[in-house]
Amino acid sequence: MAPTRELGLQVAEAMEEYGRLRNVSVLAVYGGTAYGPQIGALRRGVDVVVGTPGRLLDLLKSNKLDLSQVQTVVLDEADEMLSMGFIEDIEAILQATPAERQTALFSATLPRQIRQLADNYMNNPEAITIERSQRTVEAIEQRAYLVNEQDKLAALTRLFEVEPITSALIFAKTRLGTAELANELTVRGFPAEALNGDLSQQAREQVLNRFRNNQIKVLVATDVAARGLDIDDISHVFNFDLPQDAEIYVHRVGRTGRAGRTGTALTLLTPREQWRLRKIEQYTRQQITLADLPTIEAIHNRREAELLEKMAVWLKRGRCARERELVAELAEQGHDLLEIAAVALKLARAEEKQRPIARISEVVAEPSRQERGGRGRNGRSRQSKKRSDNGRGENANHRSHERGMVRLSLSAGKVDGLRVNDVVGTIAFHADIPGSTIGAIHIQEDHTLVDVPERFAQQVLAKTGNYRVRKKKLSIERA
Repeated sequence: MAPTRELGLQVAEAMEEYGRLRNVSVLAVYGGTAYGPQIGALRRGVDVVVGTPGRLLDLLKSNKLDLSQVQTVVLDEADEMLSMGFIEDIEAILQATPAERQTALFSATLPRQIRQLADNYMNNPEAITIERSQRTVEAIEQRAYLVNEQDKLAALTRLFEVEPITSALIFAKTRLGTAELANELTVRGFPAEALNGDLSQQAREQVLNRFRNNQIKVLVATDVAARGLDIDDISHVFNFDLPQDAEIYVHRVGRTGRAGRTGTALTLLTPREQWRLRKIEQYTRQQITLADLPTIEAIHNRREAELLEKMAVWLKRGRCARERELVAELAEQGHDLLEIAAVALKLARAEEKQRPIARISEVVAEPSRQERGGRGRNGRSRQSKKRSDNGRGENANHRSHERGMVRLSLSAGKVDGLRVNDVVGTIAFHADIPGSTIGAIHIQEDHTLVDVPERFAQQVLAKTGNYRVRKKKLSIERA
């Protein structure tokens, strides 16, 4: 099992290569394609099936896939499958396999849910961890910039103005986010392409080849799409969205500073995420510099310095014979040479109009622990936490505090033993939205408040009554 079509195809190709000398037959099954050819291949019989959970479960339910004789089950990129809400599919598929089987679970990170999955479906599992000699490469310069959520794009474009970027990899949370961000950067004069699960394998390879050949120098990707990406000369990694897990941060920034080169990893950090940055610093045992964004004045100065530098290069080359003739014609018409030069520079700077420097709102940083005055580990005082647990505090508000999110109410809470991963899993699976897009979750006594992106709200509400946690049906409505 693999979380995406692209990874499934990569695994299937690798299995075919490994098994070629022993005539091993391999079949890749995944959504978005016709069932007929896949069902036909299953009827003829194959040695290895590689597939995404959704299509595997469909074939299983329609009795087209028989797992009763399976000897080996492999869960590849298990952490990503959980984050995408596939847990119920995975459990249903595992239950259809023999109790006596070999099970291997591969994961770049090992969050609590992965360990629970191993405990539930593996007998005396043995954990094998490949340690790195260092958790992040010392040659990587790591900086973070504190910005409000709505100013992230403006902050990113400011950094693009001043950083010496030769090739950049930008990480965003969602597939939709990668496409939107790539488009916004291109409109602003920084050509970029998206790498996500919506691309076919052929389109993915074409994008990667353009990136490798320096035809494009900016790639916007999700963590899943970037798995297996092996390019040595990436100068900058940008965390447009900070990852949930410190290990994922290490995987991201490790894509720069390779092969003896130096690299730069830049993170856009919202005030509410500062605690997560501290967790990353503890994990990596390295301090991440909290830096100031370039000012409008600094960007204007940088643009002018680059223009003068280009002018100096061409003045040294002296290869402007035809342009000199045009200047002479203008001078004969009575124009001042200084004015001619000024107009020429103005024309040369015309493209800067495509790159307006957006203003950035003031950031109010979270208070320090001393300033909070005895607040608990989660950043709230005992008194305010008690109020929120009773459904009357800040977290029980009926409106989301995050821009672009809608707050919904789920008909289960603490009394039902509901957990955060239950909420993410059932909503992501039944509403068919990425689990990573789900926002704040506040579990109350008899209900749960959950934030979802506004664009997915109707999609989530439409599935009310389908949601289940441990066989209990749940309903969902606007808070």
